[in-house]
Amino acid sequence: MRALLSVSDKTGLAEFARGLRELGFELVSTGGTASFLRQDGLDVTDVSSLTGFPEVLSGRVKTLHPRVHAGVLARSDQLHELKELDIAPFDLVAVNLYPFEETVAGGAAAAEAIEQIDIGGPTLLRAAAKNHQRVWVVSDPEDYQPVLEGLRAAPEEAAALRERLAARAFARTAAYDAAIANWFAGRLEGRFPQQRILVLQKQSDLRYGENPHQQAALYAVRGEQGSLLQARQLQGKPMSFNNYGDAEAAWNLVSAFEEPAAVAMKHQNPCGVGVADTLAGAFQKAHDADPVSIFGGIVALNRSLDVATANKLAPLFLEVLLAPDYEEEALEVLARKKNLRILQVPEFARGNYLDMRRIRGGLLLQDADVAPLDEEKLRVVTRSKPSEAEWRDLRFAWKVVRALRSNAIAVAKNGQTLGAGMGQTSRIDAARHALDHAGEAARGAVLASDAFFPFDDVVKLAAERGIRAIIQPGGSKRDADSIAAADEAGIAMVFTGLRVFRH
Repeated sequence: MRALLSVSDKTGLAEFARGLRELGFELVSTGGTASFLRQDGLDVTDVSSLTGFPEVLSGRVKTLHPRVHAGVLARSDQLHELKELDIAPFDLVAVNLYPFEETVAGGAAAAEAIEQIDIGGPTLLRAAAKNHQRVWVVSDPEDYQPVLEGLRAAPEEAAALRERLAARAFARTAAYDAAIANWFAGRLEGRFPQQRILVLQKQSDLRYGENPHQQAALYAVRGEQGSLLQARQLQGKPMSFNNYGDAEAAWNLVSAFEEPAAVAMKHQNPCGVGVADTLAGAFQKAHDADPVSIFGGIVALNRSLDVATANKLAPLFLEVLLAPDYEEEALEVLARKKNLRILQVPEFARGNYLDMRRIRGGLLLQDADVAPLDEEKLRVVTRSKPSEAEWRDLRFAWKVVRALRSNAIAVAKNGQTLGAGMGQTSRIDAARHALDHAGEAARGAVLASDAFFPFDDVVKLAAERGIRAIIQPGGSKRDADSIAAADEAGIAMVFTGLRVFRH
């Protein structure tokens, strides 16, 4: 039996090769891999001694030869033809590919990236995978031990494993080609090329989807980073489909604040947000903003969880808690809440990324809405100007309103949300919902809207409830009516020039 080994990642290779030798395999290898195995004391045959042709073009051509590929591709009923040609068959091919993806991710220049495009490796993997009924194909070091066990297994078990390995090899070469194609497309065609190839890597099965009758799984987009996908779960039940959606929304919002902040999220809408000098103070504000809706919700914090905050969290029923870090004593406080999912998220959700939304048969892609307020475009359009405290609350409310489903209104005061209206089919209904929830606390508060006011009705309602300042994009044909209503009520109004719809 013969094995062809040609790998860039040498992890576990020596142990695997020794295992193959113990099973009676002759080892055939290419330059760097052969040298590595010899240093480990293994007897290796160079590919060049089989082909009668040296590795050329600085290693660009090593295995592209009939004596290699015929030995891999020959079916069991074609072995007599190999014998006539004096070509020995290969029974196993282990290849992992040049690190193109890692090279590109490291910001390499084009010339270096191109040199990391593997040609012979994918060809060998596809050849061995095509002929998996006879040949073992190994595309990942994680498969070394299962392959050694499979080589000792019953024929039917070995055949089933070879088929699974073939599927993995085809998936690997497809993902590799996709990375190369996307790199070229991005360089030549920009952010939205004619073709964009998504490769999804399964992370876990989920108990169910949004509802128990829906199956679900979590996938990562190969080549992209995500805060939640890097999170470490310290405690609690496995994350659910809905948990991930809410946790993503909560982490995106809490990441927008520089000062200590807490976000309570329910159904991907913030039900309470607070900022303060301390994390405990921020959480208290988030809780008090809506102490009913926080029940069964998700809380995200942008500071390491301390004991004082943990003691405030402990009496509540929550599904998920997210923070960048946790004090040991704080974790001990929450340890008795066995079902509470506690996630340590190493990175804040900052920077642009592609937002993808599924429609039947296609995807809508857009830049994510992460554009900050442009301070130079902020424009006070009323006679009354916001006070320093109102400016702070206006900026705070603007961050919150862009996290609400449209039509959206947020009411806030002293770094705390007082009411939120979201997902309404009219802006006045969203405003009523937010102001009704705020109640008397709305007096002296500020109001933020995710889009312009088509009429002056929201301003008039805000005036009735005692709102002192409003922030909105502006841009309506009837802006003058809203400005006049604000001036009549003595309300300060700021135009951002930035709409933040979230449908």
